[in-house]
Amino acid sequence: MEILLNERGAHLSYPSFDKIHSKHVELEKMENQYWQNHDLFSFQWWLLLLVLIVPWKLWVKFVDRKRIKEILLFGALLIIFIGLLDDIGVNLSLWSYPYKLTYLVTRLSAVDYGMIVVMHMFIYQKFKEWKTFLIANILLAAIFTFIFEPISVRLGIYKLDNWKYIYSFPIYILKASLVKTIIDKWLEKIKGTE
Repeated sequence: MEILLNERGAHLSYPSFDKIHSKHVELEKMENQYWQNHDLFSFQWWLLLLVLIVPWKLWVKFVDRKRIKEILLFGALLIIFIGLLDDIGVNLSLWSYPYKLTYLVTRLSAVDYGMIVVMHMFIYQKFKEWKTFLIANILLAAIFTFIFEPISVRLGIYKLDNWKYIYSFPIYILKASLVKTIIDKWLEKIKGTE
């Protein structure tokens, strides 16, 4: 323990970096054991694998090849936002994932980078105008929030620690809208330079 004095001369203590690091190493070993003995090849693990692979197979089959770079950029930016938000949620103990495809990441990467991103990319591809894009995203947000999240909780894949389903609803809409805004501005800039 590091010991410091505050402005009144009272002792303050906090864990050292080495202590935190040793706990992290210990936790990593525990997570690996848990994953190997609990998650790997369970029904939930196979389901997560399908949720990661099947949407991308469908995307490859149905993507608009004329707009593939634009759609991939939309998906890549969305992946960044989803990963960041998921890391924040896990680190703040808002939610957790008892089942994961791999123990190496804290987030539910199979769902985040599979179904969620691909569904948003299909909406972006299909609905170019803002009004229809927003309507489609509101419907998708409702499906993810009020159908898929409760199913994930019942299957033990997703655990609400300090979170309620309704909190997710606006986030699904806002993140896709923010990424569409960025892409629209980028496309306007490119058209302006031509």
